[in-house]
Amino acid sequence: MLDHVFTDAISALRDAFEAAYLERQPFEEHFQSDVLLGDLTWETSYGLPGEGEPPRIVAHITMEWPSWSQAAYRQWYIEDELAVQPAIEIEIVLRMQQLSEPVETERVYATIPEHSPPIGDDRLERAGLTTEISHPDPDDPLDLTPEYAVEITYEGLYELAEETVKDGRSTLLDEHFGALGGWITATLVRLGDLGLSFLPAD
Repeated sequence: MLDHVFTDAISALRDAFEAAYLERQPFEEHFQSDVLLGDLTWETSYGLPGEGEPPRIVAHITMEWPSWSQAAYRQWYIEDELAVQPAIEIEIVLRMQQLSEPVETERVYATIPEHSPPIGDDRLERAGLTTEISHPDPDDPLDLTPEYAVEITYEGLYELAEETVKDGRSTLLDEHFGALGGWITATLVRLGDLGLSFLPAD
């Protein structure tokens, strides 16, 4: 197993989601490397239990380990000196899909908070709301109904404490990411309680 602080963060986040009874979506997890820039990216999706496949309400999570964080981590690894705190870029997209009609964005904004709970010294900030419509194919007699979706995006930085960088067994990652799982679960439940109209499951 790769011993790296970024994989430690991934494990801590997975544990937080499992503790919050979130259900990982199959085939939705990716670990990618940008060959040109050197960034590492981990993507995954979680939904509420019993939502089906695909889920009507889901959270898409992206964590990125940028090349400048790797440079700071490498300097510490070689020189045992943390001149710059490495950070993980986090984006969480809460998505409601398979909707049968447009959504009043004011209702959604009134349901969701502006920030996540604290993750270390920072919080994720709500970056905006996007609405989407999929039009039916006029040449497909079985495709007659438009489908709507809404996405709410949160993003921010998680700066790694020196204690975490120096000791992968540190419990700080578990403590900092622990609240995130429960917050996502609670927010998905609140979105589900809006009483929106969904299309029948396939």
